[in-house]
Amino acid sequence: MQARTILPLQILTINSMSYAVIQTGGKQYKVKSGEILKIEKLPDSKPDTKIEFKEILAYGDDKIIEIGAPTVAGAKVEANLIKNDKNRTILIFKKRRRHNSRRKNGHRQEYSIIRINKIFSKDGKVLAEAEKKVAPVKKIKEATKNEKK
Repeated sequence: MQARTILPLQILTINSMSYAVIQTGGKQYKVKSGEILKIEKLPDSKPDTKIEFKEILAYGDDKIIEIGAPTVAGAKVEANLIKNDKNRTILIFKKRRRHNSRRKNGHRQEYSIIRINKIFSKDGKVLAEAEKKVAPVKKIKEATKNEKK
């Protein structure tokens, strides 16, 4: 019998930032507060509106990890919709070995860009909050009489 070497267990390190796993558009995303995400287009949504995701599969931080079965009831993630847009055109070209047997088709997938603002636990407590984004103010310098000459 040969001796086996047993490697030490790897310790999972969890970031001190809180995260959540949300489900939208048939996909799952691991999100953190302040993160900007590109997701499937949200129906009936307008830019600069608040969106709440209530299908939270899991959330956690450096102290706790809460996993739902299948979702965590009461947990939610708040986000702002930045814009709705379309991807580049994807061309579908089909050709068969017959005279003039070809077909060309195109498709542009719609998507939404969102910014995650807050992550709430199932108790309603805020786990993570994004920093307020302050737009830089442009200073317009007016020309005085001396500068014009």
